[in-house]
Amino acid sequence: MDKKLLRQQMKQRILHMTKEERKKKETIIHDILFQQHSWKKAHVIGITISRQTEVDTMAIIERAWQEGKRVAIPKCDVQTKQMVFREIRSFQQTERSFFDLYEPIVEKTKEVQKHDIQLLFVPGLAFVRRGYRLGYGGGYYDRYLVDFSNDTVSLAYDCQIVSTLPVETHDIPVQIVITNEGIIVCESE
Repeated sequence: MDKKLLRQQMKQRILHMTKEERKKKETIIHDILFQQHSWKKAHVIGITISRQTEVDTMAIIERAWQEGKRVAIPKCDVQTKQMVFREIRSFQQTERSFFDLYEPIVEKTKEVQKHDIQLLFVPGLAFVRRGYRLGYGGGYYDRYLVDFSNDTVSLAYDCQIVSTLPVETHDIPVQIVITNEGIIVCESE
């Protein structure tokens, strides 16, 4: 299975939905998320600012702020392929960087330690029911998750759930995937 081809196919599948269809599905995903114990108990969340093909996270970030949660977004180091999370208190503390990502402005934010993040949102293009995912190809999250011990969640449209994916030894599954069709609790082997 060619990951590059699979990524292109998944992006096309998502972009094939109408704006209305996506909005409707996002509302369901958000509603399910906000009912989760892991959401309710988390005081600090780690999350990316969504891009075109991803379930909207701006509304999640705004809701987190309303609920008094701390929000940390990743800052990637292209040389080392590592990332650190930095707290943002407004979208003005972000800037557009490589791959069309929004990242924290280092001078305006402070680093959040990995063990302080209680709920980590892990992005991906495709997911299997066991929690493994097809990411965007940088391996940043697989490296970050190696010693991450708190809750992990991914958000996906129903069309992003597939029956099989190429899984490598370094791949780390998420604990739950929330889709517009409900929650997938991922069983670890």
